[in-house]
Amino acid sequence: MHDATAPPPSVTRFPASVESALREAGWQPGRWDIRQAEQWADALREYASPAGHRHQVFPAAVEAWAEFGGLGITAPGPGRQTAPAEIRFDPLCGLHLARTLADLGRALGTEMSPLGEEGEAQAVLAIDTEGRIYSVDHTGDWYLGPDIDRALTTLITGVQPIRLTSD
Repeated sequence: MHDATAPPPSVTRFPASVESALREAGWQPGRWDIRQAEQWADALREYASPAGHRHQVFPAAVEAWAEFGGLGITAPGPGRQTAPAEIRFDPLCGLHLARTLADLGRALGTEMSPLGEEGEAQAVLAIDTEGRIYSVDHTGDWYLGPDIDRALTTLITGVQPIRLTSD
């Protein structure tokens, strides 16, 4: 039986520690800077590597940039399985990685666009057309989650991401 005087159960988008880190960085529900996202989209579209590789820009990337772009997020504590790195949402951090992201996208049967970076350029964060999030570093390619929310939870709480393999 439901008590009519009890408040409805709380529904939150992120775990408390993740939401706290996001708010500390300046995020809030409803944050949306589409003008900055469009500037990044234009800059990425205009860039071509010396070999002619170009970035892909698609709705999932623009939406992620509009909501989280410009934020620098620091985890509030130690990670569960890995040390959480600072996250910087700026797709231009991956500007010169058009070929790397195109190769990863081709291997996964999708297109990729840069999101930002982990640490001080230790890894580039990328998003595919379906909104799945990846990290590319000197040790390999990593799957962070099926959407930005779960990827942020993985990164901020220090959950071990899934390493992509050729299998």
